[in-house]
Amino acid sequence: MNGKTKSWQRMSLLVTRLVRDGSGIAATEFAVIAPIMLVLFFGLVEITNGISAYRKVSITAHAISDLTSQSSSLNDTDLNNFFCASSAIMSPFVTPTSPCPPSPSAVKQSILELWVNSSLQARVQWAKNSDGSTPLAAGTIVSIPSSLQVANTYIIYSSVTYTYVPAVGYVMNKSGVTLTDSSYTRPRQSLCVQYNVTANSACPQK
Repeated sequence: MNGKTKSWQRMSLLVTRLVRDGSGIAATEFAVIAPIMLVLFFGLVEITNGISAYRKVSITAHAISDLTSQSSSLNDTDLNNFFCASSAIMSPFVTPTSPCPPSPSAVKQSILELWVNSSLQARVQWAKNSDGSTPLAAGTIVSIPSSLQVANTYIIYSSVTYTYVPAVGYVMNKSGVTLTDSSYTRPRQSLCVQYNVTANSACPQK
């Protein structure tokens, strides 16, 4: 019995030492927590960058509309210059090339002039896209906020679309997230903003 008692005592002592031994716990905890912390970190970075990109999209849309509304007449060169100037706002998400094309391919910008008729329908008078694609045809009805539905008035409407592609893709779609925003302004120098027309032409009402 004495021998068995000593054996149990030794085993009990070993178990006690094993329970009290804390070496390796920190490494184990780190191995468990590190992946979670990395996912949270990169996820926070992606979300923050995405919010920043969307903010720049909003500013770009406002800039195009604002620049256009300050003119009384425009041509293709003027609008291309507006697209180029506005696209610089998207830096560092988009780096414009030099010489500047109408717009970097990653950003699609559109500018339209709308006429609100007596029925409070907003119809396209002219339109241009930065990427050279076919814009909305004249006469196309566009939905606008009710606060802008004032009969026989003109509105400059701009929209910007950008696909934000996250660097890692843990939280957002790896193929990218489409960000878009628009802006409305009133012509400031005249009743409407003429586009590719001769001087003193009447404002279109299509």
